[in-house]
Amino acid sequence: MINIFEVAETNKMIEQKNLDVRTITMGISLLDCISDDVDILCDNIYKKIVNKAGRLVETGEQLEREFGIPIVNKRVSVTPIATVGSACANNTQDYVRIALALDKAAEHIGVNFIGGFSAIVSKGSTEAEDIFMRSIPEALSATEYICSSVNVGSTKTGINMDAVRLMGEMIKETAEKTGDNDSIGCAKLVVLCNAPDDNPFMAGAFHGISEPDVVIHVGVSGPGVVKYALENKQTADFRELCDIIKKTAFKITRVGQLVSQEAAKRLDAKPGILDLSLAPTPAVGDSVADILKAIGVEHPGAPGTTAALALLNDQVKKGGVMASSYVGGLSGAFIPVSEDQGMIDAVNAGALSVEKLEAMTCVCSVGLDMIAVPGDTSAASISGIIADEAAIGMVNQKTTAVRIIPVAGKDVGDTVEFGGLLGYAPVMPVNRFGCSDFIKREGRIPAPIHSFKN
Repeated sequence: MINIFEVAETNKMIEQKNLDVRTITMGISLLDCISDDVDILCDNIYKKIVNKAGRLVETGEQLEREFGIPIVNKRVSVTPIATVGSACANNTQDYVRIALALDKAAEHIGVNFIGGFSAIVSKGSTEAEDIFMRSIPEALSATEYICSSVNVGSTKTGINMDAVRLMGEMIKETAEKTGDNDSIGCAKLVVLCNAPDDNPFMAGAFHGISEPDVVIHVGVSGPGVVKYALENKQTADFRELCDIIKKTAFKITRVGQLVSQEAAKRLDAKPGILDLSLAPTPAVGDSVADILKAIGVEHPGAPGTTAALALLNDQVKKGGVMASSYVGGLSGAFIPVSEDQGMIDAVNAGALSVEKLEAMTCVCSVGLDMIAVPGDTSAASISGIIADEAAIGMVNQKTTAVRIIPVAGKDVGDTVEFGGLLGYAPVMPVNRFGCSDFIKREGRIPAPIHSFKN
Protein backbone atom coordinates (compact mmCIF):
# COMPACT_ATOMS: atom_id res chain seq x y z
CA MET A 1 0.00 0.00 0.00
CA ILE A 2 1.06 3.57 -0.67
CA ASN A 3 0.94 5.70 2.47
CA ILE A 4 1.14 9.36 3.39
CA PHE A 5 4.79 8.99 4.44
CA GLU A 6 5.73 8.22 0.86
CA VAL A 7 3.81 11.28 -0.24
CA ALA A 8 5.68 13.39 2.33
CA GLU A 9 8.99 12.01 1.11
CA THR A 10 8.20 13.16 -2.39
CA ASN A 11 7.33 16.70 -1.34
CA LYS A 12 11.01 17.61 -1.23
CA MET A 13 11.45 16.16 -4.71
CA ILE A 14 8.54 18.25 -5.94
CA GLU A 15 9.64 21.49 -4.31
CA GLN A 16 13.34 21.29 -5.04
CA LYS A 17 13.95 18.87 -7.91
CA ASN A 18 11.21 19.44 -10.53
CA LEU A 19 9.39 16.17 -9.86
CA ASP A 20 5.98 16.07 -11.47
CA VAL A 21 3.38 13.75 -12.89
CA ARG A 22 3.79 14.66 -16.54
CA THR A 23 0.36 13.45 -17.59
CA ILE A 24 -2.85 11.71 -16.71
CA THR A 25 -4.09 10.30 -20.00
CA MET A 26 -7.58 8.84 -20.36
CA GLY A 27 -7.72 6.28 -23.15
CA ILE A 28 -11.18 5.99 -24.72
CA SER A 29 -12.32 3.35 -27.17
CA LEU A 30 -14.27 4.76 -30.12
CA LEU A 31 -15.13 1.38 -31.63
CA ASP A 32 -18.76 1.73 -30.54
CA CYS A 33 -18.92 5.12 -32.30
CA ILE A 34 -18.33 3.70 -35.77
CA SER A 35 -20.94 4.57 -38.40
CA ASP A 36 -21.15 4.59 -42.18
CA ASP A 37 -22.26 8.23 -41.95
CA VAL A 38 -19.47 10.69 -41.16
CA ASP A 39 -21.85 13.17 -39.50
CA ILE A 40 -23.13 10.50 -37.13
CA LEU A 41 -19.57 9.32 -36.44
CA CYS A 42 -18.43 12.84 -35.55
CA ASP A 43 -21.42 13.32 -33.28
CA ASN A 44 -20.81 9.97 -31.57
CA ILE A 45 -17.14 10.78 -31.04
CA TYR A 46 -17.83 14.18 -29.53
CA LYS A 47 -20.51 12.87 -27.18
CA LYS A 48 -18.46 9.91 -25.94
CA ILE A 49 -15.34 11.95 -25.22
CA VAL A 50 -17.31 14.63 -23.39
CA ASN A 51 -19.23 12.00 -21.43
CA LYS A 52 -16.22 9.91 -20.41
CA ALA A 53 -13.57 12.60 -19.96
CA GLY A 54 -15.71 15.53 -18.83
CA ARG A 55 -14.31 15.33 -15.29
CA LEU A 56 -10.72 14.49 -16.21
CA VAL A 57 -9.27 17.97 -15.77
CA GLU A 58 -11.27 18.62 -12.61
CA THR A 59 -10.13 15.32 -11.11
CA GLY A 60 -6.51 16.00 -11.97
CA GLU A 61 -6.69 19.38 -10.29
CA GLN A 62 -8.27 17.81 -7.19
CA LEU A 63 -5.43 15.30 -6.95
CA GLU A 64 -2.88 18.08 -7.31
CA ARG A 65 -4.40 19.93 -4.37
CA GLU A 66 -4.86 16.87 -2.16
CA PHE A 67 -1.43 15.31 -2.68
CA GLY A 68 0.61 18.39 -3.54
CA ILE A 69 1.85 16.70 -6.70
CA PRO A 70 1.97 18.82 -9.88
CA ILE A 71 0.11 17.15 -12.75
CA VAL A 72 1.34 19.04 -15.77
CA ASN A 73 -0.96 17.70 -18.48
CA LYS A 74 -4.39 16.13 -18.69
CA ARG A 75 -4.81 14.32 -21.98
CA VAL A 76 -7.05 11.97 -23.92
CA SER A 77 -6.12 9.25 -26.39
CA VAL A 78 -8.57 7.46 -28.67
CA THR A 79 -8.75 4.45 -30.95
CA PRO A 80 -6.74 5.09 -34.14
CA ILE A 81 -8.93 7.28 -36.31
CA ALA A 82 -7.82 5.55 -39.52
CA THR A 83 -9.64 2.47 -38.16
CA VAL A 84 -12.63 4.30 -36.71
CA GLY A 85 -13.26 6.35 -39.85
CA SER A 86 -12.65 3.70 -42.50
CA ALA A 87 -16.35 2.85 -42.85
CA CYS A 88 -17.40 6.37 -43.81
CA ALA A 89 -14.41 8.52 -44.74
CA ASN A 90 -14.18 8.62 -48.53
CA ASN A 91 -11.81 11.56 -48.90
CA THR A 92 -9.33 13.61 -46.90
CA GLN A 93 -12.00 16.18 -45.99
CA ASP A 94 -13.99 13.49 -44.14
CA TYR A 95 -10.97 12.78 -41.93
CA VAL A 96 -10.44 16.49 -41.38
CA ARG A 97 -14.05 16.72 -40.18
CA ILE A 98 -13.34 13.94 -37.70
CA ALA A 99 -10.25 15.82 -36.53
CA LEU A 100 -12.34 18.93 -35.98
CA ALA A 101 -14.82 16.91 -33.91
CA LEU A 102 -11.96 15.61 -31.76
CA ASP A 103 -10.56 19.12 -31.41
CA LYS A 104 -13.95 20.50 -30.39
CA ALA A 105 -14.31 17.79 -27.73
CA ALA A 106 -10.80 18.46 -26.41
CA GLU A 107 -11.51 22.16 -26.11
CA HIS A 108 -14.82 21.50 -24.35
CA ILE A 109 -13.31 19.27 -21.66
CA GLY A 110 -10.20 21.43 -21.27
CA VAL A 111 -7.43 18.91 -21.93
CA ASN A 112 -4.00 19.87 -23.23
CA PHE A 113 -3.85 17.37 -26.10
CA ILE A 114 -5.87 14.58 -27.68
CA GLY A 115 -3.96 11.77 -29.35
CA GLY A 116 -5.12 9.03 -31.67
CA PHE A 117 -5.37 10.76 -35.02
CA SER A 118 -3.37 7.74 -35.98
CA ALA A 119 -2.89 4.79 -38.31
CA ILE A 120 -1.23 1.39 -37.88
CA VAL A 121 0.21 0.50 -41.29
CA SER A 122 3.28 -1.53 -40.38
CA LYS A 123 2.62 -4.26 -42.96
CA GLY A 124 0.55 -2.39 -45.52
CA SER A 125 -2.26 0.09 -45.84
CA THR A 126 -5.80 0.08 -47.13
CA GLU A 127 -7.17 2.74 -49.45
CA ALA A 128 -8.89 4.36 -46.46
CA GLU A 129 -5.59 4.43 -44.52
CA ASP A 130 -3.83 6.05 -47.48
CA ILE A 131 -6.53 8.72 -47.56
CA PHE A 132 -6.14 9.17 -43.82
CA MET A 133 -2.37 9.73 -44.05
CA ARG A 134 -2.89 12.30 -46.80
CA SER A 135 -5.34 14.15 -44.55
CA ILE A 136 -2.82 14.69 -41.74
CA PRO A 137 -1.30 18.00 -42.92
CA GLU A 138 -4.65 19.76 -43.26
CA ALA A 139 -6.00 18.19 -40.05
CA LEU A 140 -3.01 19.44 -38.02
CA SER A 141 -3.15 22.89 -39.59
CA ALA A 142 -6.89 23.21 -38.85
CA THR A 143 -6.80 22.06 -35.21
CA GLU A 144 -5.13 23.09 -31.98
CA TYR A 145 -5.18 20.05 -29.70
CA ILE A 146 -4.80 17.11 -32.10
CA CYS A 147 -1.70 14.90 -32.07
CA SER A 148 -1.10 12.45 -34.89
CA SER A 149 0.98 9.31 -35.25
CA VAL A 150 1.59 6.62 -37.85
CA ASN A 151 3.19 3.27 -37.08
CA VAL A 152 5.11 2.18 -40.19
CA GLY A 153 6.93 -0.91 -38.97
CA SER A 154 7.44 -3.61 -36.37
CA THR A 155 9.79 -6.44 -35.56
CA LYS A 156 7.10 -8.91 -36.59
CA THR A 157 6.16 -7.33 -39.92
CA GLY A 158 9.15 -5.38 -41.18
CA ILE A 159 8.96 -1.81 -42.48
CA ASN A 160 6.26 -0.55 -44.83
CA MET A 161 8.44 1.59 -47.08
CA ASP A 162 5.46 2.87 -49.06
CA ALA A 163 4.16 4.43 -45.83
CA VAL A 164 7.66 5.70 -44.97
CA ARG A 165 7.86 7.47 -48.33
CA LEU A 166 4.38 8.95 -47.97
CA MET A 167 5.01 10.17 -44.42
CA GLY A 168 8.16 11.99 -45.52
CA GLU A 169 5.96 13.88 -47.98
CA MET A 170 3.25 14.49 -45.37
CA ILE A 171 5.76 15.89 -42.87
CA LYS A 172 6.98 18.33 -45.52
CA GLU A 173 3.40 19.34 -46.34
CA THR A 174 2.54 19.75 -42.66
CA ALA A 175 5.58 22.00 -42.23
CA GLU A 176 4.45 24.17 -45.12
CA LYS A 177 0.83 24.39 -43.99
CA THR A 178 1.90 25.53 -40.51
CA GLY A 179 4.89 27.53 -41.73
CA ASP A 180 3.55 30.80 -40.35
CA ASN A 181 3.98 29.32 -36.85
CA ASP A 182 7.45 27.76 -37.16
CA SER A 183 5.95 24.60 -38.70
CA ILE A 184 4.53 23.61 -35.31
CA GLY A 185 2.21 21.03 -36.89
CA CYS A 186 5.23 18.74 -37.22
CA ALA A 187 5.76 18.95 -33.45
CA LYS A 188 2.44 17.14 -33.09
CA LEU A 189 3.21 14.42 -35.65
CA VAL A 190 5.34 11.34 -35.01
CA VAL A 191 6.21 8.30 -37.12
CA LEU A 192 6.86 5.12 -35.13
CA CYS A 193 8.09 1.56 -35.32
CA ASN A 194 6.87 -0.97 -32.73
CA ALA A 195 4.42 1.55 -31.26
CA PRO A 196 2.99 0.43 -27.90
CA ASP A 197 -0.78 0.74 -27.63
CA ASP A 198 -0.65 1.97 -24.03
CA ASN A 199 1.49 5.09 -24.34
CA PRO A 200 0.34 8.20 -22.43
CA PHE A 201 2.93 10.48 -24.04
CA MET A 202 2.15 12.64 -27.04
CA ALA A 203 2.41 12.78 -29.95
CA GLY A 204 2.45 8.98 -30.16
CA ALA A 205 -0.45 8.15 -27.85
CA PHE A 206 -3.47 6.23 -29.09
CA HIS A 207 -5.92 3.84 -27.44
CA GLY A 208 -5.12 0.30 -28.56
CA ILE A 209 -7.89 -2.00 -29.71
CA SER A 210 -6.86 -4.49 -27.00
CA GLU A 211 -7.54 -1.93 -24.25
CA PRO A 212 -10.67 -1.69 -22.06
CA ASP A 213 -13.36 0.82 -22.98
CA VAL A 214 -11.94 3.54 -20.72
CA VAL A 215 -8.55 3.41 -19.03
CA ILE A 216 -6.27 5.76 -17.11
CA HIS A 217 -2.57 5.81 -17.93
CA VAL A 218 -0.11 7.92 -15.96
CA GLY A 219 3.19 9.25 -17.21
CA VAL A 220 5.65 10.24 -14.50
CA SER A 221 8.74 12.31 -15.05
CA GLY A 222 11.63 13.43 -12.89
CA PRO A 223 15.02 13.94 -14.56
CA GLY A 224 15.73 16.69 -12.04
CA VAL A 225 15.30 14.20 -9.19
CA VAL A 226 17.76 11.75 -10.74
CA LYS A 227 20.27 14.52 -11.44
CA TYR A 228 20.01 15.73 -7.84
CA ALA A 229 20.57 12.19 -6.54
CA LEU A 230 23.76 11.88 -8.61
CA GLU A 231 25.26 15.18 -7.55
CA ASN A 232 28.50 14.84 -5.57
CA LYS A 233 28.80 11.19 -6.65
CA GLN A 234 31.70 11.70 -9.07
CA THR A 235 33.79 8.99 -7.38
CA ALA A 236 31.00 6.40 -7.14
CA ASP A 237 31.65 3.15 -8.96
CA PHE A 238 29.15 1.77 -11.46
CA ARG A 239 27.43 -0.46 -8.90
CA GLU A 240 26.70 2.49 -6.59
CA LEU A 241 25.71 4.66 -9.55
CA CYS A 242 23.17 2.08 -10.75
CA ASP A 243 21.76 1.60 -7.25
CA ILE A 244 21.17 5.34 -6.87
CA ILE A 245 19.30 5.57 -10.17
CA LYS A 246 17.19 2.47 -9.44
CA LYS A 247 16.19 3.66 -5.97
CA THR A 248 15.28 7.09 -7.29
CA ALA A 249 13.24 5.62 -10.13
CA PHE A 250 11.41 3.43 -7.61
CA LYS A 251 10.37 6.46 -5.55
CA ILE A 252 9.26 8.41 -8.61
CA THR A 253 7.16 5.49 -9.83
CA ARG A 254 5.40 5.19 -6.47
CA VAL A 255 4.16 8.75 -6.91
CA GLY A 256 2.62 7.76 -10.22
CA GLN A 257 1.10 4.63 -8.68
CA LEU A 258 -0.76 6.73 -6.14
CA VAL A 259 -2.09 9.14 -8.76
CA SER A 260 -3.07 6.29 -11.09
CA GLN A 261 -5.07 4.44 -8.44
CA GLU A 262 -6.94 7.52 -7.28
CA ALA A 263 -7.62 8.92 -10.74
CA ALA A 264 -8.98 5.62 -12.05
CA LYS A 265 -11.24 5.19 -9.03
CA ARG A 266 -12.67 8.70 -9.23
CA LEU A 267 -13.19 8.59 -13.00
CA ASP A 268 -14.78 5.12 -13.05
CA ALA A 269 -12.06 3.82 -15.36
CA LYS A 270 -9.73 0.86 -15.39
CA PRO A 271 -6.22 1.64 -14.14
CA GLY A 272 -3.78 1.28 -16.99
CA ILE A 273 -0.01 1.49 -17.04
CA LEU A 274 2.56 3.68 -15.42
CA ASP A 275 5.01 5.09 -17.92
CA LEU A 276 8.15 6.06 -16.06
CA SER A 277 9.88 8.15 -18.67
CA LEU A 278 12.45 10.75 -17.77
CA ALA A 279 10.83 13.34 -20.01
CA PRO A 280 12.65 16.65 -19.74
CA THR A 281 11.25 20.17 -19.90
CA PRO A 282 12.85 23.46 -20.91
CA ALA A 283 13.11 24.33 -17.21
CA VAL A 284 16.67 24.62 -15.92
CA GLY A 285 17.55 21.51 -13.90
CA ASP A 286 14.94 19.29 -15.55
CA SER A 287 17.22 17.75 -18.14
CA VAL A 288 18.26 14.26 -19.22
CA ALA A 289 21.37 15.85 -20.71
CA ASP A 290 22.31 17.08 -17.23
CA ILE A 291 22.02 13.51 -15.90
CA LEU A 292 24.46 12.33 -18.56
CA LYS A 293 26.81 15.13 -17.53
CA ALA A 294 26.46 14.07 -13.87
CA ILE A 295 27.38 10.52 -14.92
CA GLY A 296 30.56 11.91 -16.43
CA VAL A 297 30.33 13.12 -20.06
CA GLU A 298 31.24 16.74 -20.72
CA HIS A 299 28.35 17.21 -23.16
CA PRO A 300 25.84 14.77 -24.67
CA GLY A 301 27.50 13.68 -27.88
CA ALA A 302 30.93 13.19 -26.35
CA PRO A 303 32.51 9.71 -26.47
CA GLY A 304 30.82 7.57 -23.84
CA THR A 305 27.41 9.22 -24.24
CA THR A 306 25.65 6.19 -25.67
CA ALA A 307 26.99 3.93 -22.92
CA ALA A 308 25.96 6.42 -20.22
CA LEU A 309 22.46 6.67 -21.71
CA ALA A 310 22.17 2.88 -21.89
CA LEU A 311 23.07 2.63 -18.21
CA LEU A 312 20.54 5.31 -17.28
CA ASN A 313 17.72 3.83 -19.32
CA ASP A 314 18.20 0.32 -17.98
CA GLN A 315 18.34 1.35 -14.33
CA VAL A 316 15.23 3.53 -14.69
CA LYS A 317 13.34 0.52 -16.03
CA LYS A 318 14.64 -1.79 -13.31
CA GLY A 319 13.67 0.64 -10.56
CA GLY A 320 10.26 1.27 -12.08
CA VAL A 321 9.22 -2.35 -12.45
CA MET A 322 9.90 -2.94 -8.76
CA ALA A 323 7.49 -0.14 -7.84
CA SER A 324 4.51 -1.17 -9.97
CA SER A 325 3.27 -4.35 -11.58
CA TYR A 326 1.97 -2.41 -14.56
CA VAL A 327 4.87 -0.36 -15.84
CA GLY A 328 4.42 0.03 -19.57
CA GLY A 329 4.39 2.45 -22.45
CA LEU A 330 7.95 3.58 -23.14
CA SER A 331 9.48 3.95 -19.63
CA GLY A 332 13.04 5.14 -19.80
CA ALA A 333 14.83 8.30 -20.90
CA PHE A 334 13.59 10.69 -23.58
CA ILE A 335 16.10 12.79 -25.52
CA PRO A 336 14.03 15.48 -27.28
CA VAL A 337 16.22 18.35 -28.36
CA SER A 338 13.80 21.27 -28.05
CA GLU A 339 12.44 20.17 -24.67
CA ASP A 340 15.82 19.75 -22.96
CA GLN A 341 18.00 22.79 -22.29
CA GLY A 342 21.05 20.58 -21.84
CA MET A 343 20.54 19.02 -25.28
CA ILE A 344 20.14 22.48 -26.81
CA ASP A 345 23.40 23.55 -25.16
CA ALA A 346 25.14 20.46 -26.54
CA VAL A 347 23.94 21.25 -30.07
CA ASN A 348 25.07 24.87 -29.76
CA ALA A 349 28.47 23.71 -28.45
CA GLY A 350 28.93 21.50 -31.53
CA ALA A 351 28.92 18.29 -29.46
CA LEU A 352 25.67 16.80 -30.71
CA SER A 353 24.62 15.96 -34.27
CA VAL A 354 21.62 14.19 -35.79
CA GLU A 355 23.86 11.18 -36.43
CA LYS A 356 24.95 10.97 -32.78
CA LEU A 357 21.35 11.36 -31.65
CA GLU A 358 20.46 8.44 -33.91
CA ALA A 359 23.13 6.32 -32.24
CA MET A 360 21.74 7.26 -28.82
CA THR A 361 18.26 6.16 -29.86
CA CYS A 362 19.52 2.58 -30.03
CA VAL A 363 19.52 2.52 -26.22
CA CYS A 364 16.94 5.10 -25.10
CA SER A 365 13.16 4.94 -24.90
CA VAL A 366 12.06 6.46 -28.15
CA GLY A 367 13.91 8.07 -31.07
CA LEU A 368 14.78 11.27 -32.90
CA ASP A 369 12.49 13.63 -31.07
CA MET A 370 11.67 17.33 -31.54
CA ILE A 371 14.56 17.99 -33.91
CA ALA A 372 14.36 21.13 -36.05
CA VAL A 373 16.04 20.87 -39.47
CA PRO A 374 16.28 23.25 -42.44
CA GLY A 375 13.02 23.89 -44.24
CA ASP A 376 14.53 22.88 -47.58
CA THR A 377 15.30 19.35 -46.34
CA SER A 378 13.81 17.04 -48.97
CA ALA A 379 10.92 14.68 -48.34
CA ALA A 380 13.19 11.81 -49.44
CA SER A 381 15.79 12.71 -46.80
CA ILE A 382 13.08 12.85 -44.12
CA SER A 383 11.83 9.44 -45.27
CA GLY A 384 15.40 8.13 -45.10
CA ILE A 385 15.72 9.34 -41.50
CA ILE A 386 12.40 7.64 -40.67
CA ALA A 387 13.57 4.41 -42.33
CA ASP A 388 16.83 4.46 -40.36
CA GLU A 389 15.00 4.85 -37.05
CA ALA A 390 12.44 2.21 -37.97
CA ALA A 391 15.27 -0.20 -38.79
CA ILE A 392 16.83 0.39 -35.37
CA GLY A 393 13.48 -0.37 -33.73
CA MET A 394 12.72 -3.38 -35.91
CA VAL A 395 16.07 -5.09 -35.42
CA ASN A 396 16.33 -4.30 -31.70
CA GLN A 397 12.71 -5.14 -30.86
CA LYS A 398 12.10 -1.71 -29.33
CA THR A 399 9.99 1.34 -29.97
CA THR A 400 11.63 4.01 -32.07
CA ALA A 401 10.14 7.18 -33.50
CA VAL A 402 10.84 10.29 -35.52
CA ARG A 403 9.39 13.69 -34.68
CA ILE A 404 11.26 15.98 -37.02
CA ILE A 405 10.42 19.55 -37.96
CA PRO A 406 11.63 20.90 -41.33
CA VAL A 407 10.98 24.51 -40.37
CA ALA A 408 9.70 26.50 -43.32
CA GLY A 409 12.00 29.40 -44.17
CA LYS A 410 14.64 28.48 -41.55
CA ASP A 411 18.20 27.22 -41.97
CA VAL A 412 21.11 26.02 -39.85
CA GLY A 413 21.98 28.70 -37.30
CA ASP A 414 18.39 29.83 -36.85
CA THR A 415 16.32 29.12 -33.75
CA VAL A 416 12.63 28.18 -33.61
CA GLU A 417 10.30 28.80 -30.68
CA PHE A 418 7.44 26.38 -30.01
CA GLY A 419 6.48 27.50 -26.51
CA GLY A 420 5.37 25.64 -23.38
CA LEU A 421 6.67 22.11 -22.89
CA LEU A 422 7.72 21.99 -26.55
CA GLY A 423 10.42 24.58 -25.86
CA TYR A 424 12.73 25.96 -28.54
CA ALA A 425 15.37 24.46 -30.76
CA PRO A 426 18.37 25.34 -32.89
CA VAL A 427 18.03 24.24 -36.51
CA MET A 428 20.37 21.28 -37.00
CA PRO A 429 22.10 20.29 -40.25
CA VAL A 430 21.07 17.16 -42.14
CA ASN A 431 23.47 15.03 -44.16
CA ARG A 432 23.56 16.67 -47.59
CA PHE A 433 23.80 13.43 -49.55
CA GLY A 434 20.58 11.97 -50.95
CA CYS A 435 18.69 8.69 -50.73
CA SER A 436 15.87 9.22 -53.22
CA ASP A 437 16.75 6.12 -55.28
CA PHE A 438 16.36 4.03 -52.12
CA ILE A 439 13.16 5.70 -50.94
CA LYS A 440 11.36 5.47 -54.29
CA ARG A 441 11.51 1.67 -54.26
CA GLU A 442 8.11 0.17 -53.51
CA GLY A 443 7.11 -2.51 -51.03
CA ARG A 444 8.23 -3.63 -47.60
CA ILE A 445 11.55 -4.34 -45.93
CA PRO A 446 11.08 -7.87 -44.53
CA ALA A 447 11.03 -8.66 -40.85
CA PRO A 448 14.40 -9.73 -39.39
CA ILE A 449 15.20 -13.40 -38.96
CA HIS A 450 14.82 -13.25 -35.16
CA SER A 451 11.16 -12.22 -35.56
CA PHE A 452 10.22 -15.86 -36.16
CA LYS A 453 9.45 -17.05 -32.65
CA ASN A 454 6.14 -18.93 -32.95
